Amino acid sequence: MGEAGGIGGTIGVLVVDDDFRVARVHRAYVERVDAFRVVGVAGSGEQALSAVGALRPDLVLLDLYLPDVFGLDVIPRLRTAGHDCDVMVVSAAREADAVRGAVRHGVVDYLLKPFDFEDLRGRLERYAAQRGMLRDTVVRGQADVDRVLAGAAMSVPTVPSGLRRLPKGMSAETAGLVERTLREAEGSLSASECARLTGVSRVSARRYLEYFHAVRAAEVSLRYGATGRPERRYRFVGAGRGAVSGGGRP
Repeated sequence: MGEAGGIGGTIGVLVVDDDFRVARVHRAYVERVDAFRVVGVAGSGEQALSAVGALRPDLVLLDLYLPDVFGLDVIPRLRTAGHDCDVMVVSAAREADAVRGAVRHGVVDYLLKPFDFEDLRGRLERYAAQRGMLRDTVVRGQADVDRVLAGAAMSVPTVPSGLRRLPKGMSAETAGLVERTLREAEGSLSASECARLTGVSRVSARRYLEYFHAVRAAEVSLRYGATGRPERRYRFVGAGRGAVSGGGRP
């Protein structure tokens, strides 16, 4: 994934949004996530095309409601120009046609506005993990191709769990606690339920749960209530992969 491959191990991001205040917030969110850096901001489709050509980002955070073109129309123009950067839609567009169109154009994710930092961080971390696994995958036969197409390359079954490293800022002790709680749960858990059972904050529980989702050790389902946003619920599916260790700090 991506064209530039990152500089110094980082993933370069172009933020595209016609509202400079929203763009500033999204930029701040991205720069709080390890391994990501914002290389530029664009306020229109034409500016986005020029910025991709000049800055060579790995990932474009693309709003759809732009002043000059519909955001999805930017993607084929990027491909025609020879750019293979990845695109993550961040938009208030809830129409089914927009979502289907995004899928057809091969976006890596679709995040509805408004969202908070934790919503974006989980998706960026999942993207970074997918990107790393796809880059390192060796295709020896059809089974490897199938795993790549299904996104299963992230499970890294050949790497012992104890040798995989947590993202910076996460501790092995807390990861192990959250993993055990997920394993022992009957059914699925929300971040709030996990926080209550483990004694960590809801924000921390959510981050660890999203990490396990990113490495395919947990699956996510949505539970819709009478009002408000749907609740994300997590169920352990790691089949013995275990929590990763090292690299984090308490």
